[in-house]
Amino acid sequence: MAVQRSEIRAEMVAQVHSIVVPVGAVVRAGDTVVLLESMKMEIPVNSEIDGRVLELAVAPGDVIHEGDLIAVVSND
Repeated sequence: MAVQRSEIRAEMVAQVHSIVVPVGAVVRAGDTVVLLESMKMEIPVNSEIDGRVLELAVAPGDVIHEGDLIAVVSND
């Protein structure tokens, strides 16, 4: 199986509401990794691949902008 690495990036300006899974957690494609808050709405940010969370680049309360790195997931 080919190694896949997915960088999860912000699609909008938002505030990090909460971290759903810690670094090292195993996730499936579609699992929520982080919850963002924008305009009083909670927005789940999901993994695109099955794998392990290698890095979380945000913390609760952080304000992120479009294109900012949120997390890295890899299946290696």
